[in-house]
Amino acid sequence: MQTHSHIVSVLNQGLMLDVALGDLDFTAYVVVSQPNLDVIADIIPQENYDRHGNVHVAAIATADEVGAQISDIAFNMDNGDAAVFLCEDDSAYLATLHELGQPATGQPS
Repeated sequence: MQTHSHIVSVLNQGLMLDVALGDLDFTAYVVVSQPNLDVIADIIPQENYDRHGNVHVAAIATADEVGAQISDIAFNMDNGDAAVFLCEDDSAYLATLHELGQPATGQPS
């Protein structure tokens, strides 16, 4: 399935993207972070919560699991939802960005 995205903003340790994955349009927050639900409030600005239908979270431990994780999370999403991808290291982060349609962007900010 073809995936396109564009960068909306630079986050602490990552990027916020608008993503088109087939017929699904959603916002992705891709960051380097240990899997910890407490960091979600620091990643998604409070004013953005209201505009997202639902917020989905995935922990990405390795670059090898990115495709499966994105497919699994997208299966349960509706247009307008948001997905937070907590990538454990730079390789998982870069693989997630690539899978979401972004070219290699270097290290997280």
